Amino acid sequence: MADPSSYRPAPGEIPDTPGVYKFRDEHRRVIYVGKAKNLRQRLANYFQDLAGLHPRTRTMVTTAASVEWTVVSTEVEALQLEYSWIKEFDPRFNVKYRDDKSYPYLAVTLNEEFPRVQVMRGAKKKGVRYFGPYGHAWAIRETVDLMLRVFPVRTCSAGVFKNAARTGRPCLLGYIGKCSAPCVGRVTPGEHRELAEDFCAFMAGRTGTYIRRLEKEMAQAAEEMEYERAARLRDDTEALRRAMEKSAVVLADATDADLIALAEDELEAAVQIFHVRGGRVRGQRGWVTDKVEAVGTADLVEHALQQLYGEEAGDAVPKEVLVPALPEDPEAVAQWLAGRRGSQVSLRVPQRGDKKDLMATVQRNAQQALALHKTRRASDLTTRSRALEEIAEALGLGAAPLRVECFDISHLQGDDVVASMVVFEDGLARKSEYRRFQIKGFEGQDDVRSMHEVIGRRFRRYLQETERTGEWGEAPAPSGPAPATGGTAPAGPPDAAGAEAAADEARDDDGRPKRFAYPPQLVVVDGGQPQVAAAKRALDELGIDDIAVCGLAKRLEEVWLPDEDDPVVLPRSSEGLYLLQRIRDEAHRFAITYQRAKRAKRVRSSPLDDIAGLGETRKQALIKHFGSVKKLRQATIAEICEVPGIGRRTAESVAVALAGAAPAAPAVNTATGEIIEEDDGGSTP
Repeated sequence: MADPSSYRPAPGEIPDTPGVYKFRDEHRRVIYVGKAKNLRQRLANYFQDLAGLHPRTRTMVTTAASVEWTVVSTEVEALQLEYSWIKEFDPRFNVKYRDDKSYPYLAVTLNEEFPRVQVMRGAKKKGVRYFGPYGHAWAIRETVDLMLRVFPVRTCSAGVFKNAARTGRPCLLGYIGKCSAPCVGRVTPGEHRELAEDFCAFMAGRTGTYIRRLEKEMAQAAEEMEYERAARLRDDTEALRRAMEKSAVVLADATDADLIALAEDELEAAVQIFHVRGGRVRGQRGWVTDKVEAVGTADLVEHALQQLYGEEAGDAVPKEVLVPALPEDPEAVAQWLAGRRGSQVSLRVPQRGDKKDLMATVQRNAQQALALHKTRRASDLTTRSRALEEIAEALGLGAAPLRVECFDISHLQGDDVVASMVVFEDGLARKSEYRRFQIKGFEGQDDVRSMHEVIGRRFRRYLQETERTGEWGEAPAPSGPAPATGGTAPAGPPDAAGAEAAADEARDDDGRPKRFAYPPQLVVVDGGQPQVAAAKRALDELGIDDIAVCGLAKRLEEVWLPDEDDPVVLPRSSEGLYLLQRIRDEAHRFAITYQRAKRAKRVRSSPLDDIAGLGETRKQALIKHFGSVKKLRQATIAEICEVPGIGRRTAESVAVALAGAAPAAPAVNTATGEIIEEDDGGSTP
């Protein structure tokens, strides 16, 4: 625990201008980021008598070992820089909303030549128009099914689309009128894009225009006695009305707004957001956060706005944002939102009428979300604490292992040997710290030797970090000869130890989370006594003796310790055993996923990959021009030269390489048994 006075800046050293400040711990990790209109006044609040500080603020300043700041010209710049640094450094004492990325969105891929309507989850992609989020994916599909009558936009995958274009036959939706079938040329790319843009306009709330247009066309068709067309237009109108009815009208004035409500107590806060477009609720989402810093409602609102709109632009930021309390500097936040949108944004607290009533509904949802979260977490916290205590007691540790790392080896009959490292902190997976390894120190299958290599590489990197950051005066010398692991030696550059070796080089001392900087209290290996002995030997060779090691064998789920002839057997009902099993299973899942990806990449390799000087762009140009590697192999040098960007020398290299490459064996569809015709040589350049 550090004394804040030991790193307090000298009087007059801190400027009295707007800026952003960072607190760092003894390892140079950024643990808190904040902004201020006046840096001198704000930072002075942290260096007062510890007894007068909020308990969480007191914990932060005593954990920190230094403070630094960056001066900016305006409060808006400070807001933007604060958001960027929180996103970059992931400080442990900042409020971070746990955003549920599993919410499904209705997405229109306007970045493609033929836009596609589909359900999407996860991070948003550039050039894709999103609507939602929705509570369930089936709700999106029901809405899309109704709207395809009027806006027959493509919904098929790229594979189905290419197959239809190759055979000249559209899919079922094309035959029943729910797709305009651009794959077979029924509409031009421009006409199909216009349909997609009309679809987006309707989903964005401009519904009245299309309803009135269809009704007018229906009346005109009836007057001209085109009754079948009039009936079809009538059905289209009803389909659009049913799609609209799935979103309840909440604001009569067709408002575009986001309503944000909070429910909080001393430890946690829940946020609920209703997305209202065209007066209707188009989406809902919620977050929960631990209040690891001393924050009020206004600060929580500001953090929520940063989380919600920090990566958005254009119409994704609504004209109006309604909140329960205004941030400390509402003008700066509103200006920042306007910059994201590209036009003015109203940020205010609703005072009366329908908007205040709807805010009360959002507030009730936030309260229910917090109550449900607490009900679940109360049991979860107790269980995790008991599990860690049981592990510490069973393994003879002095304290509960708050950080556990587990390693697993995966291969397929000795090929594509890889390893995984998963990290659990306080009993929860820390996926940002997961790491993958390729075994390159030797050939063949040897799980024990592979485990020794991986443990050595991981903790050699740890020693490099501790030496570089100055935690020790010098790195401890290994107690034995360095194994030929193919990893990175402490004093030398990386060699061919694996694809990730170069990427794992120590970064600049800037506070970002390092790949291997933090030591665990416990290392778990997937295996029995031989794997545990190999891991322990790797640590001994590096002179590390303060990290516990154990192994979990699958056969009887027994726990093995180094230099012990008999395993530790935990009761089947033990929470500690269950946690170890979850950690081991997660390491196995992560390893086998990586191994399968490597095997699939190897299987999909193409003869074009080995041609020197032929990059991805020109490989794609060749495949696009000829359609497949098979047809490219049959082409003459003159025909290859016709491809834009391909000169004669490159064409000769391609022809020679393909002439010497044996054609791949035909692929077989394991579901149907049919032979799949070669279309790209098993490659996706």
